[in-house]
Amino acid sequence: QVQLVESGGGLAQAGGPLILSCAASGRTIELNVMAWFRQAPGKGREFVANIIRSSGNTSYADSVKGRFTISRDNAINTVYLQMNSLKSEDTAIYYCAGSRSYYGSRGDVYPYWGQGTQVTVSS
Repeated sequence: QVQLVESGGGLAQAGGPLILSCAASGRTIELNVMAWFRQAPGKGREFVANIIRSSGNTSYADSVKGRFTISRDNAINTVYLQMNSLKSEDTAIYYCAGSRSYYGSRGDVYPYWGQGTQVTVSS
C-alpha cells in the first residue's frame, strides 16, 4: 500500500509564494516518479510538474515553467512544489501522484494519488 498526503495549501496573494508538500508512506519503492496535478473549478485535471526521485530529473507544464519548482527529499519521502509569482488562474485543488516508472503527464496512468489540497490565489 502507498499513502500520499498533501499539505501546505491555503490562501495566497497574487504574486506571492506558497509551498506544497507531499509525504509518502508505505511501499515507497513504488514511487520512483512523483508528480503534481491540479484541478480548477469546472475544469479537468491538469499536469503541473513531475520528478524522478532517483535522478532528480524534472518536467513542467508550460503554464508554470519558470514559476514553480518541484523538488524531493528522499530521506523523508517527501516531494515539494514551490510556487512563486502566483496568479489567480493557479487557484485549484492540487494533487500529488506517484508512479513506479511512468514519467509523463497523463494523470490516468499514475496509480497512486493523495486527497488533494486547496490553493486559492487572491488578487
